Amino acid sequence: MTSQKLSFEKLNNTRDLGGMLTQGGCRIKFGKLIRSGHLFAASESDKVSLFDRVSLIVDFRTDKEREEKPDPVPEHTACLHLPIIKSLTEGITREKAAVEATVKDLSHDPEEARQYMMHMYTNFVTSEFAVAQYAEFMRLLCEEREGAVLWHCTAGKDRAGFAAVLILEILGVSREDIFEDYLLTNECQKEEVAGLIQMIQKQNSGNAVSEEALRFLFSAKEEYLMALYQKIDEIYGNFDNFAQKGLRIDRKKQELLRKIYVE
Repeated sequence: MTSQKLSFEKLNNTRDLGGMLTQGGCRIKFGKLIRSGHLFAASESDKVSLFDRVSLIVDFRTDKEREEKPDPVPEHTACLHLPIIKSLTEGITREKAAVEATVKDLSHDPEEARQYMMHMYTNFVTSEFAVAQYAEFMRLLCEEREGAVLWHCTAGKDRAGFAAVLILEILGVSREDIFEDYLLTNECQKEEVAGLIQMIQKQNSGNAVSEEALRFLFSAKEEYLMALYQKIDEIYGNFDNFAQKGLRIDRKKQELLRKIYVE
């Protein structure tokens, strides 16, 4: 079972974790936890529908991403900037310069692109900065509030995707369902990724741009998440130790999160 894709005119990867089953036989509450890609493209109708249900928006993007594609500013919704990566990163961030660097450095060799992305994913748990930012995000979730918390990066795939993994693990969702939900981004972003690849190929028609390499860079891959879990086990022993020591979510806070978000 995966998160539920919400119906918007311009937001293709905005999903409610509500309804996902925990291994204890309970379900995540609807209308409390929403993952998304950037909100820049939201139509006026999307904004009304979104802001009616969301009380806090957490933006994981870099300053440059936010400058190039700013979120709409809701009147009665709190917004927090919590960057996971400090600067542009090829394949992960989507600033204009990052996409250009991706094409220049990583679009010609599929295996190089694959290995690069696996390294970037493991960086989510080896970077002290990234771990501290995710820990702050989890702390925010421990605060009860009306409405939903929405978190997003640009595509809603990598930085926001790992945030969803953290939540689902702590709430007790099966690893199988976590992987299935992570990979659902590929279906939600299918047209956008196809358009991005087509644009890059057109702009670089004289160069040997590999579509396979671009798909490694712009798609969710099971092996990326597997590499992340393996790195967690390597550093912390298991996910529970990472939750407690890395994210500072002890057993008491884990129970609080389940009380808030599971029924």
